[in-house]
Amino acid sequence: MKIKNLLLLPALAMALCFTACDQKDENAVAKNEVSEMEKSRIAQMGFNTDNVQKTDEGYLIEGDILLTEKELSEQAMVQALRVGESEQYRTSNLVNVGSSRTINVAISTSLPYSYVAAVDEAIRRYNAEGLRMKFRRVSSGYNILITKAPSGSSYLASAGFPSGGNPYNRVQVNSSYLGSNPGTNYLATILAHEIGHCIGFRHTDYMNRSYSCGGSYYNEGSSSVGAIHIPGTPTGADPNSWMLACIGSGQNRYFNSNDRTALNYLY
Repeated sequence: MKIKNLLLLPALAMALCFTACDQKDENAVAKNEVSEMEKSRIAQMGFNTDNVQKTDEGYLIEGDILLTEKELSEQAMVQALRVGESEQYRTSNLVNVGSSRTINVAISTSLPYSYVAAVDEAIRRYNAEGLRMKFRRVSSGYNILITKAPSGSSYLASAGFPSGGNPYNRVQVNSSYLGSNPGTNYLATILAHEIGHCIGFRHTDYMNRSYSCGGSYYNEGSSSVGAIHIPGTPTGADPNSWMLACIGSGQNRYFNSNDRTALNYLY
């Protein structure tokens, strides 16, 4: 998720990610520069390669999704999708819940204590929907860890998609940018969005993230994880979805009726 016009540090406020440094010899690629070969592999997976960033964990795409080296190396078929509309979308990777499953969420001590209340609020929002998937905060034995993003990170928060029937196991939050007390509801909105990725949701406006982020047309790509329309959600624009790619600073965005339809359809 990106804060509209405020995702990056102020000097880079209008950019989605850091740009490459001055052009270098092809044999002298900088440590954090994404090579053309890596971009080609990302493109083969169906992702848009604009503004890809290399991180310690792999590659940051879509502004807040982590793609690991292992995932980049795997060969997978791109799933069927609908494009050109703003609807709720999921990946082909979902969490196995059966008749009921509880997902344990922990918060790292690397984050300010005030963030605990936001984690609890994000959990409350999901549990209030009466889904087969429940969430609870724990101190150990977690399925998802909320932790501090590495120093110097240019994203607001990041996560990944499920694998093996389990949620992605980490949400990284840029507390250096957000500060020690960004506001409970605002931070809960960010965390609920990233948890949404962890359980298999794509950005509602993935096919044109300029809808919520501004700027020129930008399609994130269907990718090997798919961008599959969720039945029962609208075919028109949805300006209030919790899974829109961008959010205004301080905004409090609950699940809207279409989000609830999507959550109940999957879980």
